Amino acid sequence: MKTSVFETKSAPNPVGPYSQAVRRGNVLSVSGQVGLDPASGKPVAGGIAEQTQQVLDNLRNILESAGASFADVVTVRIYLTEASHFAGMNEVYAKFLSEPFPCRTTVFVGLPPGLLIEIDVLAVVG
Repeated sequence: MKTSVFETKSAPNPVGPYSQAVRRGNVLSVSGQVGLDPASGKPVAGGIAEQTQQVLDNLRNILESAGASFADVVTVRIYLTEASHFAGMNEVYAKFLSEPFPCRTTVFVGLPPGLLIEIDVLAVVG
């Protein structure tokens, strides 16, 4: 089965030995994205809403580079640094994903300083 790698300048460059997205067959996996501005490489200013917006913008840009969209996403994994950020994240998230909603897991973790959220997705494309 062929493996294809996708990368875009419209999302932060990988900071290690991984790809932004990899497709094998009709399965597309997108690496975790954080609230970094791709132009500056720095966390976006503001709080959880602004970082969630940036994360989802980054994911959308990577999905589009691979010929996919949020409509193709079947699984979302969300990592938050604070339980109190859940409602703010959810409000922004609902602007990007719609019914039928993908499966989702949300956990609370430690992230590098200044980063409040990380999200990765799995999509199935035609």
